[in-house]
Amino acid sequence: MHQQSAGALLGVAVWTVLSVTGGPGLAAQVSPDAAAEQADYVAWLATAPTSPLAAIAQQPIGAGLRLGPPDADVPLDGIAEQRVTQRGGAVTLTTAAGGARPVARGVPIRLGEYTLTVDGPPGRAAITVFGTRHRGKPPRHYDRRPGLVFVGPLIAPETGGSTRVLGADGIEVEAAEAGSVIVPIGRERARLRVRRLPTAGGEESELEIYFRDATNGHGSYPAGRFVALIPETGGRYRLDFNRAR
Repeated sequence: MHQQSAGALLGVAVWTVLSVTGGPGLAAQVSPDAAAEQADYVAWLATAPTSPLAAIAQQPIGAGLRLGPPDADVPLDGIAEQRVTQRGGAVTLTTAAGGARPVARGVPIRLGEYTLTVDGPPGRAAITVFGTRHRGKPPRHYDRRPGLVFVGPLIAPETGGSTRVLGADGIEVEAAEAGSVIVPIGRERARLRVRRLPTAGGEESELEIYFRDATNGHGSYPAGRFVALIPETGGRYRLDFNRAR
């Protein structure tokens, strides 16, 4: 979850990197100071009921899950048996006594001292259970580098289609091909693929770039990181690698 250094990006090894010889690139710009944003994010990780540091279990719902007793799919101290089922796009939490309540995607609900959230597409929904204790350490950030901020156009995709990727909450989602951006890295230019990820409400989407660089496993998450592509005016977009997570 650490962010990357400028030196690491000079040796970038992006998942979908292509060497290009022409076409417009993203021009470097100085973006607003991200110190407050980073501090807010670290504070959220340390205190929020749905912080990843408070997560104790995550399970696909499949044909149904039992919560509570020691022999349940997800044992929870002090919780009587609950069942989580999905039918079509609807997810329901049912007690052993027969009481039932719907669970909306992306909306936390309380179950005793625990917090539950459901995310994922219909038929492949997963439930995440959060406790009251926050484990682990919040991330540290590399020093901010203005030279890692770019503004430019989003190039339309050559082909459509979609692929499954892990969202920020660790749950698989269907990401549509949104296009690509061309970024100057040192003396080279790299083409980075942009994915459109659905949000919990389904009304909006997020543009994300998944990438790897030389810091993976040596100061940042081994599998790679992601960074949002932010719309600007005039059909342009801002890509700030300082905000990578």
